[in-house]
Amino acid sequence: MRNGETRVRGIAARAGGWSARHRWAAVGIWVLFVVLAMGLGSAAGRVDVKDSDQMGGETHTAARIVEDAGIDEPASESVLVQAKDGGPKATDAEFRAAVGAVVTAVEGTGKVTGVTSPYDAKTISKDGRSALVQFDMRGEADTAGERVEPVLKAVEGVQKEHETLRIEEIGGASMMKTFDDAFGDDFKKAEYSAVPVALGILLVAFGALVAALVPVALAITAIVATMGLMGLVSHFQPMSETANSVMLLVGLAVGVDYCLFYLRREREERAAGRDAQTALRIAAATSGRAIVVSGVTVCVAMAGMLFTGIAEFEAMGLASLMVVAVAMVGSVTVLPALLSLLGERVEKGRLPFLRRRRPSGGTTEGSRFWTAVLRRVLAKPLLAAAVAVGALLAVAAPALGMKTQNLTLDQEFGDSLPIVQTYNRVNEAFPGGSDPAEVVVKADDINAPEVRAALADFQERAVSSGASRGPVDITVHDEQNVALVYVPLVGGSDQDKAGASLDKLRDDVRPATLGEVEGVEAPITGQVAGSKDFNDQLVGSVLPVFVFVVVFAFLLMLLSFRSLTIAATSIVLNLLSVGAAYGILVAVFQHGWGASLVGAEGVGAIITWLPLFLFVILFGLSMDYHVFVVSRIREARLRGRSTRDAIQHGVVTTAGVVTSAAVIMVAVFAIFGTLSMQSMKQMGVGLAAAVLIDATIIRGVLLPAVMSLLGERNWYLPKWLHRLPDLTHDESPEAIAPTVRGGEGERGERGERVGV
Repeated sequence: MRNGETRVRGIAARAGGWSARHRWAAVGIWVLFVVLAMGLGSAAGRVDVKDSDQMGGETHTAARIVEDAGIDEPASESVLVQAKDGGPKATDAEFRAAVGAVVTAVEGTGKVTGVTSPYDAKTISKDGRSALVQFDMRGEADTAGERVEPVLKAVEGVQKEHETLRIEEIGGASMMKTFDDAFGDDFKKAEYSAVPVALGILLVAFGALVAALVPVALAITAIVATMGLMGLVSHFQPMSETANSVMLLVGLAVGVDYCLFYLRREREERAAGRDAQTALRIAAATSGRAIVVSGVTVCVAMAGMLFTGIAEFEAMGLASLMVVAVAMVGSVTVLPALLSLLGERVEKGRLPFLRRRRPSGGTTEGSRFWTAVLRRVLAKPLLAAAVAVGALLAVAAPALGMKTQNLTLDQEFGDSLPIVQTYNRVNEAFPGGSDPAEVVVKADDINAPEVRAALADFQERAVSSGASRGPVDITVHDEQNVALVYVPLVGGSDQDKAGASLDKLRDDVRPATLGEVEGVEAPITGQVAGSKDFNDQLVGSVLPVFVFVVVFAFLLMLLSFRSLTIAATSIVLNLLSVGAAYGILVAVFQHGWGASLVGAEGVGAIITWLPLFLFVILFGLSMDYHVFVVSRIREARLRGRSTRDAIQHGVVTTAGVVTSAAVIMVAVFAIFGTLSMQSMKQMGVGLAAAVLIDATIIRGVLLPAVMSLLGERNWYLPKWLHRLPDLTHDESPEAIAPTVRGGEGERGERGERVGV
């Protein structure tokens, strides 16, 4: 080893050092990896999650019976023909002519089959002013939304010819098309907005175009590579569009954050007078280490979704885990190589109206605002901690009454889409008709007298019990020995009332009829049943996911900081952050407090999958800031500062980068809060609120207050835990090389090694 060099330990420090020395090789390997991943993924194609795999309980059982029987249920459509104020009734000639025109028009498209007149099917409302023309789409139900456009246009043509009537189409295919169009438009808007927003904030943070472009470029390449890997992995674990969107959201957030941490530390060390090589080595040993610890913790949190047993969650968890891992690897490998290649050119494209950050003579430069806040917090830490905890608990309180459900079409889109109004009109005229429960009856012989009698009895009792107003339709598939029973539920789009009707069917009607016949299976599925079963499965998976995420995050923090106290406080602070986010969600979307500000009036519930998703995502993402801040505090403590001084130094010197990172995350997540779909709106508001709370109240007030109160006990590790693996590997950064221009507090410090 040559004089003046030191031995560097740790993955991030070694990776950063190798990349800085082999700049072109590191960049070339990264580019090759991204190209190969995307190319192989495109060639392999992506396997998506089946509808049946997304369900649980009876809904899954029903889907399995239908799949195993080879029954292809078509996408059913209905055309509502309804009199406007004072218009004709179904018995009038004009109304009959309109119905006939609808039948002729939809049949003429060649895209439908089984067109049924309301006069034959008796699908006329009690007041005689509404009727349904029913038919099925040809081809597979999963892709019916792609073929329904000509039918919709044909119905629109009939509407133009009958102005006294309301003629509108609704059904599985038309709702699928509406949902896909809105989903696609929403995410295009988010994708097109997120990158420019992140770039704009980075421009302000760095004041230079090149420095701002580097994090965005690395985040985008990490996302592109992960998209390719998702194609390969999908042959073992099916993926989905939702998983793809979540991957993009998480990838952009952590990819930019990790690069931001690294790049700001490198610039800070250069501003302190160190040469380019030394600054890079210090950044690798400090911020690089924080990135690895944070990245591994986030990956562990995302892996918690794999314990839900729900295919959609498993896809989201695996996709998020992969993009975090790729972004983490890119940040500690190709980023040092790029910074080494760019050198001073990283300052190119400086914005003239932003002043260059002046060197402080050390690494103690920080935010004046946070310096003032910290002075007050550390002066009265007990009061600060009490106020912060009280505020967070008050914000979290509404979460105790959280109500989750799969959102209906009108809850998801409000009145922004015409089909929502059609959905409500159909439910008013034919309660439960747009989302009937479906009983899948499987028997050894579906035509056996006792089975036929039980089916007839079920059909009669479903109405007499009050669960349905009818008509209850039965379709028998003789060859497969399967019967499908369609039951419009009393309550319609009111999920609580429809849920009560479903319970009557499952708990009272079915046991007394079909349940009396030996060997008969009769699971009940449908939109309402699916929501209930999905809820039940999620509730059952909460505990194992919670235990896995919390225990592994605790162990990682314990090994990374070798402090039982820091590991425990990390978990508690993160749980407070998540709880506050839940409280805001419930207050806005369930109770409607301030709902008009985000366009969420009248939702009344939280989408079923969101609480568990938010817990996993937020628990992982909040570790970004926590690890970064605590690492800086520990670094200062190892350099000989008192715990109080180390806290002030760590929080104040990281305030700028944490603020920049938080602003980017909040801005990107807030974009999702502006989308038309309430599920995406809820996700965006929840994530943005949690990150904002985490970067301000948690890291700026509660963390320093708690650490100040604990004092030297922050570094407590029982003797019996000293045998644990030592993953700290960090010493004073000044050990790497002497500074060119040292500041106060840097003199007389020695060290032998630095690492990650």
